[in-house]
Amino acid sequence: MNSKNTFRFGVVFILSISILFPIKSLADWAYAFVVWDDYVYVITDEQVSEVDKKIGHVTKSSDREGTYSGNFSNAYPKGTKYYSIQGISTDEAIAVQKDNGTFIKAVIDGEYAGNKYGISNLISLIFIGAILLVIISIVRTNYYGKRREG
Repeated sequence: MNSKNTFRFGVVFILSISILFPIKSLADWAYAFVVWDDYVYVITDEQVSEVDKKIGHVTKSSDREGTYSGNFSNAYPKGTKYYSIQGISTDEAIAVQKDNGTFIKAVIDGEYAGNKYGISNLISLIFIGAILLVIISIVRTNYYGKRREG
C-alpha cells in the first residue's frame, strides 16, 4: 500500500469511527438536578421543612453534560446531602440540603441513563487508540516509502 492509499484509508477509517462512535459534546444541561440511587431528581423552588433521615450525598459534581456514575449533580457540589421527606416516598421526591442549611425539594424525573458500566469511556479509548494506530501506520508507510526511494 503506497502512502496515498494509506492516507485515504486513514481518513475514511477515522471518519467511519467518528460516525459510529461519536464523542459527546460538552453542552450545558437544561435544568438543575441530582442523581440518587440511579434516578434523576429535578430541583424545584419548593422549600422543605420536615426532612426525615439522610439517604446519601453528592459524590460527583459537574456543570458540563456527560455521563457520570454515582450520586451525581450538575447543580450542587460534592458532599451535598440528600434526605428523605416526611410523608413523601423517595419514589416521588427527596430533599437536598443547600449551603445555608435549608432544604429544597427535588422531584423524580426517571431513571438516570448515566455511565454505570464505563462503556462510553471504553469507546472513547478505542476511538483514540484507532486514531493513533492510523497515524502510526501513515507515518510508518511514509518513512519506509522514502527509505526505498532514497
